[in-house]
Amino acid sequence: MIETGLADKVVIVTGASAGIGRATALRFAEEGARVALWDIRAEGTEALLAEVEATGGEGAFQAVDVTDKVAVEAAVEAVVERWGGIDVLVNNAGIVRDAQLIKWRNDQATGMMTDEAFDAVVGVNLRGVFLCTRAVVPHLIRGGGGVLLQASSVVGLYGNFGQTNYAATKAGVISMTKTWARELGRYGIRSNAVAPGFIGTEILQSMPERLLAELVRHTPLGRMGTPEEVAQAYVWLASDAATYISGAVLSIDGGLVPGT
Repeated sequence: MIETGLADKVVIVTGASAGIGRATALRFAEEGARVALWDIRAEGTEALLAEVEATGGEGAFQAVDVTDKVAVEAAVEAVVERWGGIDVLVNNAGIVRDAQLIKWRNDQATGMMTDEAFDAVVGVNLRGVFLCTRAVVPHLIRGGGGVLLQASSVVGLYGNFGQTNYAATKAGVISMTKTWARELGRYGIRSNAVAPGFIGTEILQSMPERLLAELVRHTPLGRMGTPEEVAQAYVWLASDAATYISGAVLSIDGGLVPGT
C-alpha cells in the first residue's frame, strides 16, 4: 500500500458539496486529512460532514463564493486559525453556461452567447481559481511548501462546441497552473491540473440519453468516468508518491479522441 503522507494535512476543496468536489473531499478524509469544505451552497453539507468524520478524517464546512475576494480571504484565515496552516488547495469549483458564440440562420443572428453567460463562467472558473490561490499561497510559503491542484478539462485542451466561455477558462487554468509551477517551485510548492473527460456527475447525467450515448461513443474505454476516479488523481498528485511532479496536466478521459 502506498503511503500518501496526507494524514493530518490541511486540505481546502472548493465546490465540495457535490460531484467531483464531494468525492475528492471524502477521498482526502479517508487518508486522514483535515478537510475544509467550501461551497456557495450549503445543501447536503451536514450529510457530507458526517461522511467525512466516518472515514476517520476531520471536516469543516464554509459557505464561500470564490468570486468574492473578501469572502475568500476570510475563509482562508478561518482555516488557518482552526488548523494552524494549509497544505493543499484543490481548486475544483466551476460552472457552465453553454451557448454557441453565434447562431446564424437566414442571413441573421438568431442567438448568441451573452455577456452575462461569458462573465459568469470566467468569474467562477478563472477568477475564482486566481483569488483562492493568491489567498492560500502565502500560507503555503510560510509552512515550507504545499500543493496546488486545479480542475481543468479536456475542453481546455481541445475546445468544444457551444463552450467558448468554459473552454477558455479551462485553457486559462492550465496556463496558470504551469506559471505557478515556475514561480512557486522555489518555495517547495507544486502546481498541477487534472483534465477530466466525460464524468458521471449530476450535470452530465441530466443530459438526454441520446447525447450521453454519443459522448460514450467518443470514449475508447466505452464509458463515462466517475467522480471517484478524478478524486483518486487529486489525492495521488497531492501525495508523497508525486513529489517530483509539477506543472503537469493529467488527463482523466478514458482515452477520449476529440473530433472522431
